[in-house]
Amino acid sequence: MHNTSGRFESRFSSVKVLPSPAVLLKGMEGSSLGVWVAHGEGRAHFPDDAVFQRVQLANLAPLRYVDDKAEVTEAYPFNPNGSPQGIAALCSADGRHLAMMPHPERCYLGWQLPWSPPGWSSHEAGPWLRLFQNAADFCARTAA
Repeated sequence: MHNTSGRFESRFSSVKVLPSPAVLLKGMEGSSLGVWVAHGEGRAHFPDDAVFQRVQLANLAPLRYVDDKAEVTEAYPFNPNGSPQGIAALCSADGRHLAMMPHPERCYLGWQLPWSPPGWSSHEAGPWLRLFQNAADFCARTAA
């Protein structure tokens, strides 16, 4: 669905990784990370409340937009699209599929981060590299 702002949103936002079956986010749970967003239609929409409740109860919304206190938020501009409960991604129950609106592929290297905590400047990789390492590990395990 279109962002509630009615415009294309492009910025570095913060998300929190929640526990979920998502293979790509394994080992990242509890992290609050910056990530690039760039979309005009990113709002999660649940016309059936039963589906929304199932997603939440089964932990199928593993990424949530957060505010400066790392609290899940629906408030703009922290939540750039207005998704309920700050939902930024959905995953399948088996964890093999992950659909997300943020763009971790745009910030997996350290130099792609517009801000990072003190001491991170010496790191070549950004924290989102883990997502891609998890994908490679999963593929290697399932191919064997």
